[in-house]
Amino acid sequence: MLLSQLLKDVEIAEPFKDVEIRFITDNSQNVTVGCAFVCIEGTHNDGHLFARLALSKGAKVIICERNLNLENQIIVKNSKKAYAKMCSAFFGYPSEKLNLFAITGTNGKTTTAFLLKNIIEANGEKCGLIGTVKEMAGDVSFSSQYTTPDAFQLQCLFNKMVLRGCSCCVMEASSQALSQGRLDGCSFKSAIFTNITQDHLDYHKSFEEYLKAKKRLFYKTKTAVINIDDSNSSIMAEALTCEVVSYSAQTNNAVFTADDILYSPDSVSYKLIYKGKGYPVKVNMPGIFSVYNSLSALACAISYGFDIEKCVEAVSKSKGVSGRAEIVPTKTDYNVMIDYAHSPDSLENILKTIKQYSRGRIITVFGCGGDRDKSKRAIMGRVAADLSDIAIVTSDNPRTEKPEAIIDDIKKGIEQSGKNNALFITDRREAISKALNIAQKDDVVLLAGKGHETYQILGEEKIHFDEREVIAELLNGNNQNE
Repeated sequence: MLLSQLLKDVEIAEPFKDVEIRFITDNSQNVTVGCAFVCIEGTHNDGHLFARLALSKGAKVIICERNLNLENQIIVKNSKKAYAKMCSAFFGYPSEKLNLFAITGTNGKTTTAFLLKNIIEANGEKCGLIGTVKEMAGDVSFSSQYTTPDAFQLQCLFNKMVLRGCSCCVMEASSQALSQGRLDGCSFKSAIFTNITQDHLDYHKSFEEYLKAKKRLFYKTKTAVINIDDSNSSIMAEALTCEVVSYSAQTNNAVFTADDILYSPDSVSYKLIYKGKGYPVKVNMPGIFSVYNSLSALACAISYGFDIEKCVEAVSKSKGVSGRAEIVPTKTDYNVMIDYAHSPDSLENILKTIKQYSRGRIITVFGCGGDRDKSKRAIMGRVAADLSDIAIVTSDNPRTEKPEAIIDDIKKGIEQSGKNNALFITDRREAISKALNIAQKDDVVLLAGKGHETYQILGEEKIHFDEREVIAELLNGNNQNE
C-alpha cells in the first residue's frame, strides 16, 4: 500500500515522499522491513525513543509528533489518532462496512454486549463481538486480552468480521481506549452509556477525566442510549448533537422504562414500557443490574429499528455470561457464585442482589488488583464488611505490589465499618478453601473479582488459576484443611 493511501485521513504539515508500505506498527518489537513505525508516547514508554532502532530493523518511514532529525520522518499533530486512522486505511476501512454498536460505562458492558449481539442475530443479522471475555467474528471466537484492543488489532478484527459475512459488530469501549484514540476513525450507529462510578483513577487521575473519556464515545455515534438513573447522565448527554434515547428502571420519564420488576434467585422479569405499550421481559440472570443491562440492550436495538417482539424474545432466550453472577455447579447444600465485581459499585450491586434471595449467610472472598487505583480499596473493604456476614480478604492480581500491602489498604475500610467479620488470607486458593469449609446450608459463597479470568498475575508472571477448577478440586477432597 502506498504511504499516501495510509495517510489519506491524517493531517500532515509538510509534503513527503510517497513509498510502498508493507506493514504498520507502534511496537518496535514488531518492526519488519518496509513498514511504517508510529511513535506513540504511552504511560510507560515513549515510542519516539525507539525510532532509530525501528530504522535499523528495516522501517521505511517514521511517523512522529516531534522532530527527531531523521531523513524519513513525518511529523503529525497526534500520533495516536494518526495510527488509528492508518490502521483503518491499511485494512481497507472495514468498520465502514459494518453497523457498529458500542457500550461504555463502569459496569455492565460485557453482559450488555452479549445480550445485544443475541438480539441483533435474532433479527437476522450476522454479528461480531469485541469485549472483555472474548472476541467473535460471527461464530468464530478469539481470546481477548483487553476490553478494547489496540488500533491495529481492532481494525484487523473488523476485517475478519467483514470477511466472514458480518453486517454488525457490538463492542465494549473502555475509557482507556477512548482516551488513547483507539476508536478514532470509527463511526457508530448507536452507543450505550450504562453507568459511571469510581474506577481506573490510577490511569485517569480524577473522576472528571474518567467521565470525559467515556463521553468521547458519544461524539462518534448517531444515537446515544443513556441511563438517566445514573447521577452523571445529564453530564454525559449535555451538548450532544446526536439523537439521545433514554432508559430508566426508576422513573416513567424515559423513552424506555422497566415496570413491575420481579426478582428470583436465578432470573428477573419486568414489563418493558415503550410508546405506551407493555412487553413482558424475562432475563435469565438475577438482580437489578440485569434489568439495566437488558433494558439498555433493548433500547439500543429497538431505537435502531429492530423488531421489538424479536428483541424481547431474544433476551428471554439468552443465557448468562461467564463470570457474571455465575452459579458454579456443586453437590453442596450451599451455593457458590463467581462474579467479576472489582469496583465498589459492582461489589455492592452483586451483594445486594444476593441479599434479595439468600436464606443463609453471605461469605465473600475478594481482593483488589495491584498497580491499580488504590483509593477504591478501603471503599470495597467497607462494602464487603457491611453487606457480607463473613468477608475473606485475599489476593486478586497483585502484580508488582506486595499482596499484604493491598490487604492492609482494604483492612482500613473494614475497620471503618465497625464490623468484626473479616478474615485475612493472602493466598487466594487457601481463602477459597476456608470459605468452602465454613459454608453451611443455604449460605452463598461469593468469589468476587476474577470472573471470567483463568489466571492470576503475580509480579510479572501470569499463572493459571481457574476458580471453577479450584472449587472442584477442593470439594473433591484436596486441600480441605482449615
